[in-house]
Amino acid sequence: MEKGTLVEFRVNNQRRLGVVERPEGKKHWIVIDSNHQAHTLHPRQITYTVTGERYQAQEIPQFQKAVEPFLDPESLEVAWEILLEENRSVSPESLALLLFSGQTPPQCYAAYYLLSEDKIYFKQKAELYEARPTSQVAEIKHQLEKELQRQQAKAQFFAKLNQALAQETITWELAERHKFEPLERFAALGDLATQSQINAASELLTQLKRPTTALAAFQLLVDLSLWKHHENLALHRSQIPTAFKPEVVDMARHCISNPPPDLDAPIRQDLTHLKVYTIDDESTQEIDDGISLETLPDGQERLWIHIADPSRWLLLGDGLELEARRRATTVYLPTGMIPMFPPELATGPMSLIAGQTCCALSFGVTLQPDGSIADYQICPSLIKPTYRLTYEDVDMMLELAVQNEPELLGIGAWMQKRLTWRQQQGAIQINMPEPEIKVVDDEVDIHPLADSGARQLVAEMMILTGEVAARFGESENIPLPFRSQTQPELPPEEELQQLPPGPVRQCAIRRCMPKSEMSPTPNRHASLGLNAYCQVTSPIRRYSDLIAHMQIKAHLRGEAVPFAAPDLGELLLGVVSAVQETILVERQTTRYWSLEYLRRHSSQVWQALMLRWLREDDLLGLVLLEDLGIELAVRFHRVVGLGESLNLRVSRVDPRADQISLEEVILAQA
Repeated sequence: MEKGTLVEFRVNNQRRLGVVERPEGKKHWIVIDSNHQAHTLHPRQITYTVTGERYQAQEIPQFQKAVEPFLDPESLEVAWEILLEENRSVSPESLALLLFSGQTPPQCYAAYYLLSEDKIYFKQKAELYEARPTSQVAEIKHQLEKELQRQQAKAQFFAKLNQALAQETITWELAERHKFEPLERFAALGDLATQSQINAASELLTQLKRPTTALAAFQLLVDLSLWKHHENLALHRSQIPTAFKPEVVDMARHCISNPPPDLDAPIRQDLTHLKVYTIDDESTQEIDDGISLETLPDGQERLWIHIADPSRWLLLGDGLELEARRRATTVYLPTGMIPMFPPELATGPMSLIAGQTCCALSFGVTLQPDGSIADYQICPSLIKPTYRLTYEDVDMMLELAVQNEPELLGIGAWMQKRLTWRQQQGAIQINMPEPEIKVVDDEVDIHPLADSGARQLVAEMMILTGEVAARFGESENIPLPFRSQTQPELPPEEELQQLPPGPVRQCAIRRCMPKSEMSPTPNRHASLGLNAYCQVTSPIRRYSDLIAHMQIKAHLRGEAVPFAAPDLGELLLGVVSAVQETILVERQTTRYWSLEYLRRHSSQVWQALMLRWLREDDLLGLVLLEDLGIELAVRFHRVVGLGESLNLRVSRVDPRADQISLEEVILAQA
């Protein structure tokens, strides 16, 4: 190259024009750009050489200005159509002649510029450019259009992000909402999220100039009003669905407006003449059990326990049944419940609603004077609940011995006999305070759940029903989801008697209790004192109870049961796994709100009871906050006696990190 030759080269992938000044060594050239800055270039770094004239560095802007009128990318499409039809390649110089009817240096450079910028119509082969096939051009245009739309959507997304961060009300499209899913998984799972989720979340956080941590992801979701400050991360970490899909809701509504045929109609007994009590908490919406007392002609009394019959409203294998199987149980959280069935069904036709004729599965039981079962019957039924009562209502009626309700008083008397009989059979009762936690409008309320006569009455009637169902299944050889519990190895009686009575002694017994198990074959349930037991009293809330209903009702109709023992066993494995996950979420959520409540009352001094040592060498003990029914671990600075009354105050608490420290307060300070 001669001095004054105009060349194109790249600096940081940006086009730059310069004039050759002189050679540098054997292979390099010194080139001066329009800013009179010198560049040392190897010939391979020169991308185009302008021929025909010599230039000086100060003339480069004038050359660029002469090029600009020819830089119309749309003109390439015309050239492409011509060259594609002629099936020939083209050089920048020949393209200049085709497009501009001339080959001046600015025209030739303009043609080269268009070709080198083009990603659609031409592809380079050596020094020439050949026209791409029509199909390839169409595909490239399609991909470029998609990329343009993606970039526009990205720009719109970030504009809305900034609006949301400025506290403006934003409506997110479904596709935009999906973009937050990796951020949500990272916020909930941290390093346990998948690498692709972590990468996507980190990219978004980086673009917003935020730290790439799980805590920062959580805070961003809160700042965007997508999550609440007290978002349930335990629920996000689980596989528990929090909402019903539209098709399931539609199925439920169709079921209400067009009920399926009642398969049990031929054997369903009319028991609407019985007085039926439903007893629940005031907030309960899924009412799945009622109790009656019938006086027979011979003067004997028959207890009736009526259980809601949700299987009346579905068929095995339909969408509603499969959805209940997937969920396995209703989830109860301080902030509310996540039902197993769509609420329209669960709180509507499936529930035992006072004053309405309802389908039920009724268990009629005659007891011996000692409380053991003398006789029983099971039948699909129609009932008409008379009263909806709360536990407080029933406690008051029992305490006052209201004579206008002799049936209720009679049920209470049988409850006492049943309890005594079960205790004689080895039943083990553990009466430990449990916290009832409710969160409404961000207000937290905690109090110990009272173990009242009404609750005991309902519990005994439900246990009785479970014994009847198990006996029926065992005698008729029906595979049911039987519950069993092995005999616990309790401390010697003399050792238990040395412990303070009440929660300390109950806590020691509780530690020895093995977990209950579920199986298609019956076995003894030690803590209930029963040789066989099967839960059937909450089919709206527990899938295993629903399956028990289906098995029993099929047998009562004279049909083969839906599940043989091996199939039921396999089904129960999935149910148990889902229920265990639910229990974990419920515990973690209860723990979070317990700590949050204590955080909000961090200056309060709580009366506590020392239950047991967790690690005595480390002075780590388990205490019961008696006013709340909450059990917490505490590290002491002294040896504390079991059953000792203490005064404790929160010294540090972080609900999100699941951390709390309590310190003992000297009585005089308290």
